[in-house]
Amino acid sequence: MLQNIPCTLVTGFLGSGKTTLINQLIATKPTGERWALLINEFGRIGIDGALLTSSQDSHTTDIAIREVSGGCICCTSQLPLQIALSRLLSDHHPKRLLIEPTGLAHPRELVQQLSAPHWQTALKMQAVITVLSALQWQQEKYRTHEGFQAHVRDADVLVINRYTQLSADEKQALQAWVAKLNAQISIIWAESDSQTTTGEINTSTGYSAALSAQLSKPSFVISKQQRVNIAEPYRAVVGLKPLSHSLTANTFHNPESNDDNKPDTSIELPYRYHEQQQDILLAGWRLPAEYVFNADKLQDWLLKLPNWQRIKGVVHTSHGWLQINFTPDSLSTKTVSAQADSRLEIILQASTGQEDATAVKVDWEGYDLELMALML
Repeated sequence: MLQNIPCTLVTGFLGSGKTTLINQLIATKPTGERWALLINEFGRIGIDGALLTSSQDSHTTDIAIREVSGGCICCTSQLPLQIALSRLLSDHHPKRLLIEPTGLAHPRELVQQLSAPHWQTALKMQAVITVLSALQWQQEKYRTHEGFQAHVRDADVLVINRYTQLSADEKQALQAWVAKLNAQISIIWAESDSQTTTGEINTSTGYSAALSAQLSKPSFVISKQQRVNIAEPYRAVVGLKPLSHSLTANTFHNPESNDDNKPDTSIELPYRYHEQQQDILLAGWRLPAEYVFNADKLQDWLLKLPNWQRIKGVVHTSHGWLQINFTPDSLSTKTVSAQADSRLEIILQASTGQEDATAVKVDWEGYDLELMALML
């Protein structure tokens, strides 16, 4: 039975830069030390894991990756998280574990699950790190969004990126907004925003050291929840009300989420899915590696999609294999090593979000034809 494996939970709203920060943490891994990474992607097509395994440097060669796709792991049944974590730990015996939930997950649910008694001996929970994009924060629709705020409330450390455009007054206002939500949180300002626009990892000494230090700091948020868990049975016996109540499940929660990806051989390519979860439209493609797309036309086509919120993929193009990572305030592409297949996933807002909101009309069959027309 494995015990006291250091575990770090990295949260953040959709498009905040969690994957970049995960890469920065992995860059601090001692050579030869095996780490494990549990990735939760809301869509059905796992992309982040493929991007990490494409790297051939000494830091990523000893990373065991497990992906939970097709929904969020903040599930009230807890089974997807329990099964994925148990298999990852028992199969690979890592020295450290990192967990990256989907940006649509509710961190309170995950904190409650990871504070459960059956994890308290197996995992040694370190500081919960949340990533916040200052460019998102500047927009009122994010600042007032309960899901956006929730990531700040349930974290020990807040890493703020994309803030170079903020004035001194705006930075002060941002700090005040954070303090109102979580007075005990520590703030780390990313020293350079280059990694969010070019895809490169920020390796500045001060920033790297500050991040690395969080891997060995205990989590106040987790320990507080653990004390609640210990107190609950006694309070129930003496007839007192619970100290805390589970928040309403994530609006975007998919109760049919799978605990593991299907093997590549179980999916016949080309493959495409689309679905709607509340006001979010999801679609993804997995395509044979021999399909080569015009890189420039592909990016133009993606950027013209209606009301898109996130575009992520690794695609075989005329410029080689390209990693695509688009958010409304950050467009990033970079070349990666060859993959077994091309993968592309998009998230669209189902309505315009305005007072006279109208539903976004999506012709998925038409999009299939348009995408295929971009092949060389």
